[in-house]
Amino acid sequence: MTSPQAHARRAAEAAWAELRPRLAVDARQALGAVEADAFLTRVDVALYDVHPPLAELYGQRGEVDELFERAVRSSLAAAAERSPELRLLDRRREIDPGWFLRESVQGYVCYVDRFCGSLRELPAKLDHLQELGTTYLHLMPLLRPREGENDGGYAVADYRAVDPRLGTMDDLEQVAAALRARGMSLCIDMVLNHTAREHPWAQGWLAGDPQYAGFYTAFPDRSLPDAYDATIPEVFPDRAPGSFSWVPEANGGAGGWVWTTFWDYQWDLDYSQPTVTLAVLGEICWLANRGVEVFRMDAVPFMWKRLGTSGQNLPEVHVLMQALHALVRVAAPAVVFKAEAIVSPDDLVPYLGAHDRYRPEHELAYNNQLMVLLWSSVATGDARLASRSLGRMRPIPPTTTWVTYVRGHDDIGWAVTDTDAAAVGVDGYGHRRFLNDFFSGRFPGSFARGELFQENPATGDARISGTAASLCGIEDALERGDAVALDRGVRRLVMLYSVAYAHGGVPLLYMGDELALRNDRGYLEDPALAPDNRWMHRPHMDWAAAEHRHDPQTLEGRVFGALQQLSAVRRSLPTLRGGADTTVLEVGNDRVLAWRRHHPRTGTFVGLANPGVDAQEVDADAATGFGGLHVALSSDPLELRDGRLVVPGLGFVWLSED
Repeated sequence: MTSPQAHARRAAEAAWAELRPRLAVDARQALGAVEADAFLTRVDVALYDVHPPLAELYGQRGEVDELFERAVRSSLAAAAERSPELRLLDRRREIDPGWFLRESVQGYVCYVDRFCGSLRELPAKLDHLQELGTTYLHLMPLLRPREGENDGGYAVADYRAVDPRLGTMDDLEQVAAALRARGMSLCIDMVLNHTAREHPWAQGWLAGDPQYAGFYTAFPDRSLPDAYDATIPEVFPDRAPGSFSWVPEANGGAGGWVWTTFWDYQWDLDYSQPTVTLAVLGEICWLANRGVEVFRMDAVPFMWKRLGTSGQNLPEVHVLMQALHALVRVAAPAVVFKAEAIVSPDDLVPYLGAHDRYRPEHELAYNNQLMVLLWSSVATGDARLASRSLGRMRPIPPTTTWVTYVRGHDDIGWAVTDTDAAAVGVDGYGHRRFLNDFFSGRFPGSFARGELFQENPATGDARISGTAASLCGIEDALERGDAVALDRGVRRLVMLYSVAYAHGGVPLLYMGDELALRNDRGYLEDPALAPDNRWMHRPHMDWAAAEHRHDPQTLEGRVFGALQQLSAVRRSLPTLRGGADTTVLEVGNDRVLAWRRHHPRTGTFVGLANPGVDAQEVDADAATGFGGLHVALSSDPLELRDGRLVVPGLGFVWLSED
């Protein structure tokens, strides 16, 4: 009996055999003989990642072969529009598809306006980024948002225009070119789950334009919305409860209870309609042709809906991303996808393609679990929970890697499972409450200056806002004039980044952390920002403070110099390139986080981090591989005591064969 997989492959092969001769003629006309051959070969390679997924998602909606041809022709049109410079980059990336795995790849994240004012001013600030070893620049939402409240730019009204307050699309292309000239890659956000209600697609759908029929989901009464809401968790329970918003009919067109997972002005796209998938494919490719190399796929877990589920992480999401990923790579091989999937560890790994059968979806994904567990360790002063939770994460495909970070633009949600908490003798609910109390400064003796975000009085759930420096105790120490506490805060911040830079993946440095910028409560003066305290940890870049970055006697100089050193040493260690598994290492002391990376070509790396203020001893043989490793970098001079290696309080050690 033929298996479903074999049947799908044969159907794909038959469709491609019929299409290929016709497409070859058009490809040669659009691209020339050499480029056309390369394009057709890319379709050959990607065939099983395009046709079978489209058949699985849309096989009941008509002729899949016709949809397959439309999709591939969309990729051809985009490939034909690639500039000679971008085609050269494509060729390089096809030769070196694992470019993002290199130990030299390091990222920086910023809002354009808060970093430098506008896109035109950004190239003049690239020296600052180069000093930090940046090769990957993620510019936070910059596509044109709706006017007024816009979820920090994530309510996009036009994918093909830049927020006019930041500049123009031509300015963005100039930034991309300036980055490429320095060996840096541009990353931007692609909001996939929804558009602003002001987007032309939404307005066309609302007006009954047949071109946009089915682009969004609406119900005439509350029967089905109530059924869906019964199993879908609320994202913003205090200000946007439920997942639907009432929209009156317009001019005899659409209307009703529209699906709005996040805010009422963000309308969820309906990817069960193939026309939506093709439209989004066109937008991604268009932006890739402006010079975008990395797309942060926003809110990807929410992209498919099914009654009786949580509305997240459904199998169809992965099938959909497999097809989109393949079609974009056919058009623009230089492009990679980064999944913004802030979900449980078991649900997270599949976004990197780790299923029963590997399917490429994203090359990168945020290691949210690592970030959360690092902050948990800082609060408790030990690494038991981190070691337990990280130790049970499934490995990821060697062609992918994590994005590792200490803080980002968003709040911190405490993704600590009850199972992991129970394994170390802790109540999960109680620990999550403790973390909120600790980092909001409510817990006695806390050094943190964060604030609760989206507190739900009914459940007690909340998340935390605050800059890394303020959560590490630097703000508190400065206000109290406590030099000892300030030193601890700085060491805490650097120790956290020592893990992000060496745990495995592309490390991201959030703007201002290199200068230990603290919470900025100036957002309260802006009525549009005041309801959202996440703006507290999105401060404006302090370029006056940056003038002190080379002075080791200043706070800014201490932190900047330490991060520069992490960056430089990381670049010198091939053991930190991607493609190797990271495993938790037992070193005889559960207060120290220890991990090992091993690759058959580059060797072995071991990292140690002590999140507590007191020095801790670990088994030297277990840590150093019985003498096979040497110190690549450490926060302090190392000390041995009777075969035990001393890891200073709030300190770290990097050991490597290199």
